[in-house]
Amino acid sequence: MYRTDYFADDLVYIFCFISNGRFPSDTLSPIIPHVTDTLLQTKLYIPPTRPNIVPRIEMLQKLAAGLHGKLTLASAPAGFGKTTLITAWLSQLDRPVGWVSLDEDDSDPQQFFRYVAAAIRPFPDISHSLTSQLQSAQPLPAKAMATALVHDLVSVSTPCLLVLDDYHEIDSADIDLALAFILDHLPPNLHLIITSRADPGFPLSRLRARNQLTELRANDLRFSVEETAVFMQNIMGISLTPEQIAALEARTEGWVAGLQMAALSMQNRDDVASFIDNFTGSHRFIMD
Repeated sequence: MYRTDYFADDLVYIFCFISNGRFPSDTLSPIIPHVTDTLLQTKLYIPPTRPNIVPRIEMLQKLAAGLHGKLTLASAPAGFGKTTLITAWLSQLDRPVGWVSLDEDDSDPQQFFRYVAAAIRPFPDISHSLTSQLQSAQPLPAKAMATALVHDLVSVSTPCLLVLDDYHEIDSADIDLALAFILDHLPPNLHLIITSRADPGFPLSRLRARNQLTELRANDLRFSVEETAVFMQNIMGISLTPEQIAALEARTEGWVAGLQMAALSMQNRDDVASFIDNFTGSHRFIMD
């Protein structure tokens, strides 16, 4: 059945095709409806890099080394700086990045893949099989959409990155299976990055065995004593003795959000030593 609900812009594109034998290079075919019209565009924006952050040279080196593989997984509870680290790293890379900030509504496979299709749309020379399939009036199997996505990624002419931020929001076995399929067939020009408060539902063992997985865990993301000193002095503007820094790092276990809460509580206090002695750094539920 032919479409009868063309937008005005679509008619212009059709006229261009009739006149020139092709569509404008910066648009999709008008036969493909406007997939992104109902998407929340801010979910596709890379969060801005914070102006003042603690340099994490070892973590950045680990991320860079992991680009040879298929997947980077930053999995840790809230407040460990997963997204902050990833955005700081991406700001140093000269390659296209697609970003999706996920929420619980994206557990619907159709919506999940609509956001992914929108995120990768700017990749150079990408084809649009997934976008075309998403126009179906009937829900598609997740594997069919995953297959179309792999097909599209094969056509990309330069190394690219796709970030799925807050994957713990996804509660869908179909999406987990689809991502496992995508990773099994991922072309070498794409690297997938997932940030999450918990491990994804698809298996990681095969990727580990093949050295295709880079993992950042809570133990990796914790601030060292030296990083705690830089954070308190340079970022939060609080001068502490080396002994106080060591005590605070031990009490928070290097948990960045805990250090920030402690620093905010210590501002304009005269009893800093007493505060550190009584600070437990255990109220992580606040971040949830």
